[in-house]
Amino acid sequence: MMSAHEMPPTLPLVVDVDGTLIKTDLLYETAMQFAASQPLQLLRLFGWLAHGRPTLKRELARAVELDVSALPLRSETLAAIAAARQQGRAVYLASASDMGLVERLAARIGGIAGVFATSRDVNLAGVHKANALIEAFGINGFDYIGDQPVDFPVWAQARLAIAVCHSSSFERSVYQRFPDAEVIARSRVEPRHLVRAMRPHQWAKNVLLFLPLISGHNFAFQPILSTVLAFVCFCMAASSAYILNDLLDLPSDRVHHRKRRRPFAAGDVPIKYGVLLGGALFVGAGVLSMLLPWNFVALLVLYLVATITYSLVLKRKLFIDVITLGGLYTIRVMAGLEAAGGAQSQWLLMICLFLFMSLATVKRCSELVLQQKAGHSATVGRGYRTSDLPVMLALGAAAGYATSMVLALYIASPEVTRLYANVSILWLIQPLFLYWISRVLILSNRGELHEDPVIFACTDRVSLLTGFCILIVAGVAV
Repeated sequence: MMSAHEMPPTLPLVVDVDGTLIKTDLLYETAMQFAASQPLQLLRLFGWLAHGRPTLKRELARAVELDVSALPLRSETLAAIAAARQQGRAVYLASASDMGLVERLAARIGGIAGVFATSRDVNLAGVHKANALIEAFGINGFDYIGDQPVDFPVWAQARLAIAVCHSSSFERSVYQRFPDAEVIARSRVEPRHLVRAMRPHQWAKNVLLFLPLISGHNFAFQPILSTVLAFVCFCMAASSAYILNDLLDLPSDRVHHRKRRRPFAAGDVPIKYGVLLGGALFVGAGVLSMLLPWNFVALLVLYLVATITYSLVLKRKLFIDVITLGGLYTIRVMAGLEAAGGAQSQWLLMICLFLFMSLATVKRCSELVLQQKAGHSATVGRGYRTSDLPVMLALGAAAGYATSMVLALYIASPEVTRLYANVSILWLIQPLFLYWISRVLILSNRGELHEDPVIFACTDRVSLLTGFCILIVAGVAV
């Protein structure tokens, strides 16, 4: 078999774009960015699609400003392009995506001789792409790199079929149809990337559902079982929400020093996989929640609605995003109360409200510190400027110390004597908590805090030791 790099130098190399040159798909990219920037206009997608795929692609390309410079490129395809250019061969891009987007991508790559793409009337895929290339270069007058079954008609007219294979079955099909084909890349969606996309480390936040059991000393079998089931529901629902958030946040994630390595931003998991996985987790959480009280189901729905609204709109609104984040933490505690069937505790809810408001504010402070260190004046996709950092730190400290005040009022209240025999010992919790919240604020100001303080609290040794000491104090006071 003759290698693509051994082809005559006069033979042009034609390269597909979606999934081949880039690790993502321009149609899905523009659709997600449209959903993120104009969520109230989503029904327009169906109207555009009714006029044909070319119209849908054209209107989406017009409606959003896609940053092609941040799209993840496939290194193997870039190497094939570089090798062809070194041999003096002309390189062309041929894509079913919108012409304007493909031209901008060609400008980013550089050295591209020409572009074939979807125009006003023709969706340049399959037979249409094959006919366009035959008209330009003739039968067997070009090599073609593709990655989908829709490329088979193009390969049938090319001198050499060069493939990027996303599955073993597709690779077998390619070799069956084109025995002399060359596979330059095998791109598989690995299970570990799917697991990472669900962000299992974030499930630590759902431990908050167990807080009502602990604070109310309710350790009977049925409440524990119900809370465990509620925990699973929230983990599934949270993962579906995180997947949606990542899909809508692709532009900002790709320019973030850490988030750009997330599976969707890096192109390790295609957008369509994310839509399917997120939908499956969403449905699974809903079905499982039917085993729990209706009040819990209502809170789970509220959590999902609030999370989706946050992802679409609220996270871009100054300080409304912080209030929403604090509320999402508090909803978990309320859901734990409903799942376990315990009595509502106004003290617990007030403590959670102030504490989580403080932690949500600290989360934004951590992002601002990183942006400040990077020399940026504002956060991408948020409503904050780095000059807001002193005010945000002050607000976070105020909410954190208000938590301590409410905790003190609770310890001094008559209600606490119902649960604790030695109430005076509980006052030792105060200096432990004040130390912890003060340390969190200082580390955030230094830029040494994980961007999510709840995850930080679950993994930081000092935080874990402080939490253990608080449990010891509470245990002795019982």
